[in-house]
Formats: sequence, C-alpha cells, structure tokens
Amino acid sequence: MTRFYGIVIKVFFGDHPPPHFHAIYGEYNALVSIESLEIIEGDLPSRAQKLVLEWATLYQ
Repeated sequence: MTRFYGIVIKVFFGDHPPPHFHAIYGEYNALVSIESLEIIEGDLPSRAQKLVLEWATLYQ
C-alpha cells in the first residue's frame, strides 16, 4: 500500500485477472491495469488520474 497527495494505492496479490492495482481518492475508486496503465474500471478526477499514472510509470 502506498499513499501520496491523498491517493491510496493498493495491490492485492492473487486478485482476479488482469493484473491491476486499486487507486482510491476520497469517494473515487479506480482499477488500473499494470500492463497498459489504463483505467479498466471506475474513475478518478483528472488531477488524481495524472498523479496515479505518473506513479505507475515510475514503478511499473
């Protein structure tokens, strides 16, 4: 689990495919593909989405 700028990133190993992580920001929740870095479910505000994708690019 990682936290930055009010965003929480969670990875659950052995969770359902495709490989993804959860990004939570306030009332928003998104599942982000680890391979493509696309949101596959849910949504985030634009600024939070940009920060999450920057983080994911660094740690992919």
